[in-house]
Amino acid sequence: MRPELTKAIDLLRRDSPEAVDEAIGLLQNTVYSFSMKVCGHQEDAEDTMQEVLFRSLKHLAKIQDPRALSVWLYTVTRNRCWRMRRKPANGGGRHVSLDELMPDDAELAMLLKDTSLSPEGSAVQAEQEGMLQQAVLRIPVALRLVLVLHDMEELTTEEVAQVLGLQPGTVRVRLHRARLAARKEMRSVVAERSAPLKAIGKNGGHTKTAGKRPAACRDLFARLSEYLDGRVEPTTCEEMERHIEGCPACVAFLHDLRGAIDRCRRVDVQCDPAVAKRLRTVLTREYVRLITAPVAK
Repeated sequence: MRPELTKAIDLLRRDSPEAVDEAIGLLQNTVYSFSMKVCGHQEDAEDTMQEVLFRSLKHLAKIQDPRALSVWLYTVTRNRCWRMRRKPANGGGRHVSLDELMPDDAELAMLLKDTSLSPEGSAVQAEQEGMLQQAVLRIPVALRLVLVLHDMEELTTEEVAQVLGLQPGTVRVRLHRARLAARKEMRSVVAERSAPLKAIGKNGGHTKTAGKRPAACRDLFARLSEYLDGRVEPTTCEEMERHIEGCPACVAFLHDLRGAIDRCRRVDVQCDPAVAKRLRTVLTREYVRLITAPVAK
C-alpha cells in the first residue's frame, strides 16, 4: 500500500483546512497515477480523478483504516477508469501463454553477453521513463491491472484479489506473467527506440516462443516470481538456487527480470500541477463544508 494513503488518513483526522488540503493532494496523486498506468490517457485520468474524489468526499471521514481506504479507492477508480477508457492500441485482452514470455536462445545469449547494462538500465540512464509506461500499456489488460496494483501501487496479493474480485492464487499466476510480459515489452520498446530504422517485429526482434529450453530452466522460469517474493518452500528454494548457481543463462535472466520489477516499483506519474491545484481547492472546500454542516434532525 502506498504510504501516502496512511498519511492522508492521519491528516484528515486533524480536521483543519490545511491538513485536508494536503490529504486531498495525496489522494489526487494516487488516483491519477493509477489511472494513467492502467489507461494511459491524460484526459481520462483527470476526469477519473475528479469524479472519484468527489464521490469519495462523503466517505473519507468515516474510513479509519488505511487498508480499507486503499481497497475501496482502487476499486472505485478501476471501475470508473475502465468505463471511460479509450480502446487501447496495444495490449488487448488476448491470452498470453508462458512459453510466449520465456526468452529464446538468442535473447539469453544477449543477456549473457552483457548483464551489466540491460535495456532497462539504458532507459534509466537516458531518462526515458515514458518508455516504461508505454511498455506496460502493451500488456494485456488482465495482466496489466495485477502488475500495476501489486508492483506499482504496492498492494498485497490479498488486496489485489479484493479489488479485482479474484482468488489470491489467480493473482499470483497473473502477476508472474505480467512481470515477464513487462520485461519483454521493455526490451522491445528500447530496441525500437535505439534502432528506429531496423525492421523490428511486434516481439522486439525475438522469436515468439522460447524453443527447447532444458526442463529445469522451464520449471525455474515458471516459478521465478514466487521465488523472488519468497513464496516457495525452503526445500524448493534450495533446489532452485542450486540450479541457478549452475546455469549462467538463468542467472542472467533472473537479473534482468529483477531489474524490470524494480523499475516498475519506482514509477510514479504526476498530474499537471495547475490542474491538480484547481481541483484540490474545490475538493477541500467541499469536504470542509460536508464535515461542518449541521446534521439534519
